[in-house]
Amino acid sequence: MGQEDGEKWTSKTEFLANLQPTLPESDRLLSPSTMTKKSTASTPPNAAAPASPWAPASAREQQREAKRNAVLQTAAQMFNERGFHATSLDDVAARLNVSKPTLYYYVKNKDEILFECVRTGLHMMQAGIEETSRNGGAAIEQLMACMRIYGRIVTMDFGMCLIRIGEDPLPPDSRKELRRLKSAIDMEFRRLITAGVAEGSLVPCDPKITAFAIAGALSWIGRWYQPGGEYSAEDIVDQVMNTLLRSIVKPDASATRVASTRRDRRPGRGGWKRRLTQNEISLR
Repeated sequence: MGQEDGEKWTSKTEFLANLQPTLPESDRLLSPSTMTKKSTASTPPNAAAPASPWAPASAREQQREAKRNAVLQTAAQMFNERGFHATSLDDVAARLNVSKPTLYYYVKNKDEILFECVRTGLHMMQAGIEETSRNGGAAIEQLMACMRIYGRIVTMDFGMCLIRIGEDPLPPDSRKELRRLKSAIDMEFRRLITAGVAEGSLVPCDPKITAFAIAGALSWIGRWYQPGGEYSAEDIVDQVMNTLLRSIVKPDASATRVASTRRDRRPGRGGWKRRLTQNEISLR
């Protein structure tokens, strides 16, 4: 085989190197350097990498958040329609056209769904009230803006769930957290009522009882309001606000203050629109 009998090959590499000239060209082994050259030659210069079928991480996270929000909103609607205990995760999955196991990718259980629904409603209220405070203005104007925000939110899915279901079905720790958020909203109403009395726009009253009366009346809208009914959400909130304000606004201030809560009747897309003041937030 190209070497005298009795001689030994010094290495496997030497053996293969001496063997290859006796083999057909197609069967010969390639050296690493030759393989590198051939591989490089077979790859077109500046070849583009194949497009990934997966979206970037940021886009996947956005998609997941959008789907999670869809789960929460659909559940809130069903809780409002049927009640918390009468709604199962199977029901929610069916309405979303997904399997029940799919829901567990977005939420742990039904308790977590209710907690997030109620917390979302409270956060919406807090955000609107904080924006009103940043805008400033007279206490009565801020109070009116906060009342409108509160009233509008309880006609929406998460706000309605806050009123119709609330935190009572949840474990103690969850109830404690949600009640803390409720308390912060209540304290803001009390603060504005106290400031309104001090500035002379409100009649002297107990801020705690008055705040309870305002929140209770506005919350009740979320109990019986039905979209598509005789009155729009804006009409209902306007009328309830006017009734409440007439009982707490000083007579000499009522002509200008209470009148400003009435909607500006002008035609617009989707019905009559109301012109919002600078201290109010449109939640449409």
